[in-house]
Order: sequence, then C-alpha cells, then structure tokens
Amino acid sequence: MCSGRVDIEFILRAFANGQDGVFIGGCKLDECNYVTHGNYDALSNTYLAKKILKHVGLNPDRLRIEFMSGADGQLLAEKTDEFTHQIRGLGALGSSEGVKKEEVKFNLEAARKLVPYMRLVERERLRVPVKSKKAYKEFFESPDTNALFDKIFSEQLAISRIMLLLKKNPLPTGTISEQLGLKPSDVSRHMITSSRHGMVRYDTDSKCYTLVQA
Repeated sequence: MCSGRVDIEFILRAFANGQDGVFIGGCKLDECNYVTHGNYDALSNTYLAKKILKHVGLNPDRLRIEFMSGADGQLLAEKTDEFTHQIRGLGALGSSEGVKKEEVKFNLEAARKLVPYMRLVERERLRVPVKSKKAYKEFFESPDTNALFDKIFSEQLAISRIMLLLKKNPLPTGTISEQLGLKPSDVSRHMITSSRHGMVRYDTDSKCYTLVQA
C-alpha cells in the first residue's frame, strides 16, 4: 500500500486505540512509482499529525516516518528497533506527558472529528508548493505555519471538545469551562459561533447549552 494512503485519521485512531507509538514506512522520496508521489502526502500528514498530538498534550515523538527502498531490510530493522526503544523510554501513552488515559481518549476523539476539516485546510492553506524534503521541513517548521496552525486548530479543537461534552448532556457555561480548562468568556464565544452555525442552542429555562438535534 502506498504510504500516501496513511490518512491522519488512521494515525489518530491508532493512538485512540491505545497504541503508544506509530511508525510509518514509505518509499524513498522522489523515487515514487506513481505520478502522485504519495510519500510526500504521507510526509505532510505526519507533520500535521505531530502538530495535532502536541495540541492534545501528547509527545509528537511518538510518531515517526522513515523513507527507504524495498532493498533496505537492514535499515528498516534498525529504524524500527530504534523507535521501539524510544517508545519504551517514553512509556505508556500519556504517562510521560502526565495526561490521564480518559483525557487522552477524549482529546483524540475530539481531534479525529476535525480530520475532514483539516484535509480542507491542508489543501487550501497548508499545501507545500515544492516537493522536496527540505521544502516540507522548512514550511511545516516555520513560525508562520505554526502560528497559522495554532490559530486554526486551537479554535476548532475547543469547539469539538465542547460538542463531545454536550453530546452527553446539556451543560452551563461554568461547567464546560471547569471541565475543559477554558475561560468562561472563550466558552461563550465558541458557543455563539456554534449557535450561528446551528450546532447548539441555549435553553433559557435550564440556562444550559444543548446540541441541536439533526
């Protein structure tokens, strides 16, 4: 299977299912057998997934991608052994980060719901114009890209986490703020935006926000 088919959703799902690390192997860059050069898509997805992991409180080093040919069996063994040793050093998912298991699962579920949105963002605003390892590294590690990603993803992740809470039962602003560690003013701002999009409504009797049933 082409490494380009390793979607961000697959990566996040693996972590959500309790995997402590994810290793992606792809063919050498610029030596793809297909005109699509899917391994660059895999590289882009890896950079984005690492940023997402960081945002949900997980060490991005739990994800790695390596490029090699079919004849590099020894190299593959070395890289996977090295990665396995690294992950064992980090420990179970969330342990070295100080994040509880339930919180890890909750945040990853919220992030997974944003994958379709992130695909659009990547296509429109995070697409690297030149296919080279250096160009991808410079682009995704640049301060401008990090600032853009932080602005886009932080807002959407906060809303996604709120939606997951409201899926269980209606809640007032204060409770949402307390459970998610958000400022009440930020919760209100996110709820106003979500209300305009027809996602939530405010019940004046209970003074709670509730999901709008489709």
